[in-house]
Amino acid sequence: ASPQGAPGCDVAHPCHSRAERGVLRGMTDSEQTSVLITGSNKGLGLEAARRLGERGWMIFLGSRDEGRGQAAAAKLTAGGANVVVIPLDVTSDESVTDAVRLVREHTDRLDVLINNAGAPGKGMAPAHATAEEIHSVYDTNVYGPIRVTHAFLPLLQAADNPRVVMVSSGGGSFAVVTDPDQPVSKMHELAYSSSKAALNMITVRYAQALPKIKFNIATPGEVANRKFAATDMNNHTGQLTVTEGTDSIVGLAAMDADGPTGIFIDRLGPVAW
Repeated sequence: ASPQGAPGCDVAHPCHSRAERGVLRGMTDSEQTSVLITGSNKGLGLEAARRLGERGWMIFLGSRDEGRGQAAAAKLTAGGANVVVIPLDVTSDESVTDAVRLVREHTDRLDVLINNAGAPGKGMAPAHATAEEIHSVYDTNVYGPIRVTHAFLPLLQAADNPRVVMVSSGGGSFAVVTDPDQPVSKMHELAYSSSKAALNMITVRYAQALPKIKFNIATPGEVANRKFAATDMNNHTGQLTVTEGTDSIVGLAAMDADGPTGIFIDRLGPVAW
């Protein structure tokens, strides 16, 4: 049976263990907590930035397009958030290096990194998918988080309770993709789902090798209920709001020092690998 939380559970519901409820609720905040969110000028990244900004965190808003980043930051700042725009293209080593330099101008540590930037690919059927198309998706969804995580490791290691949140997908779960009742099992493509499966393995390997940093994986959907969050990636056809879609992301970002590492969750609880 899948370890997925039962439909209808919420973050305070007793169907979760104490540890799981702590992860999803987000138990401790510091006014000086800093977070870098890649791809945060819109969608899930922007909503996560808004919610964490409301907690008094310093938001480093990563945006490939600086103008869009500034526009997003202006909205957050108007709501009282402390925001610094970081031009950041996760597919560029030079851009990532520049991002580290900019963040260092504001802080000597990074408490939380949220690797949110993602590319959906063209949804090509396996018979038509090419290595070039796969590579372009992997450059953002796999190599991007590696580039950013590697570059920011020194700043993360300087924090007391560093956390890294990888934004994945139920489509990266073998259990989900091989379940005929799950919609993603009928979405015949190679690039996106395989890139998220790779991201999941990468996250677990980081978690095992770097136990002083919590590396965890969030999916914005509800796997048990076969629901998606409404984002640009699915043309806003998802049944969950963007706020609901960020519940798992914010929960992992705000996790306290005794929380777990190497886990894969949605807003209801654990997701099967």
